[in-house]
Amino acid sequence: MDFEFSKELVALKKEVRAFAEEKIRPMADKLDKEARFPRALFAEMGKRGYLGLPFSEEYGGKGMGTLAYMIAAEEIARASLGVALSYVATVSIGTEPIARYGTPEQKEKFLRPLAEGHELAAFGLTEKTAGSDAKGIEMKAEKVGDEYILNGTKQWITNANYASIITVAAITGYTSSGEKIISAIVVPLNTEGITVTSPYDKMGARSSDTGEITFKNVHVPQKKLIRARNGWFETVAKCAKWRPHFDCSDFSWPCARRV
Repeated sequence: MDFEFSKELVALKKEVRAFAEEKIRPMADKLDKEARFPRALFAEMGKRGYLGLPFSEEYGGKGMGTLAYMIAAEEIARASLGVALSYVATVSIGTEPIARYGTPEQKEKFLRPLAEGHELAAFGLTEKTAGSDAKGIEMKAEKVGDEYILNGTKQWITNANYASIITVAAITGYTSSGEKIISAIVVPLNTEGITVTSPYDKMGARSSDTGEITFKNVHVPQKKLIRARNGWFETVAKCAKWRPHFDCSDFSWPCARRV
């Protein structure tokens, strides 16, 4: 079995490393000290195609696959863990659910601007009672006519202040045995009733934006529900498969600091 990177991946690795060394590393410490999110830097990363590396060309991505994306995440993390954290959050958990399970209409409306690098995404799972235990969520999405009305608060949300959309995990009903039915709904963050705050003073990765998002009677059309084949809870569980994207960033940064 050949474990060597292809010429295309070697070229990508060289390109992203050069970009990270020139554009990210010189400002990394200052960004972290000031807890400042580098939105202009992400705009440039978007223009270079880094935000769309694993996604289909049909919807504006580069179609280079997961390995290419993980290589980019690792190289960015060598320069700044905070920047890499927001990078993998927008791609892996913000955009990936739409790419995997969205309808063609949802992909055209939401995936395309993300894959083309024009916008950022967030993922809304964590609450006071939920995080690693996804079944602990309390946020409600009540079905009224052809809409869902969302109420609840999501905490520790990466990219909360800069994302254009968030994929939210919410309770949409209960089974006959009383078990929660957890679904995913794509919500534009400029929707009326949404409030984003920044109550956290983090110890590290401070250049990665982290916020709290409150939903108060937020009306969302039913067509923004993501319909996973086996139900949303199974989809949430599959996030474990996307964790290597975060792991490669976490591993790369301390190693780079020792070089």
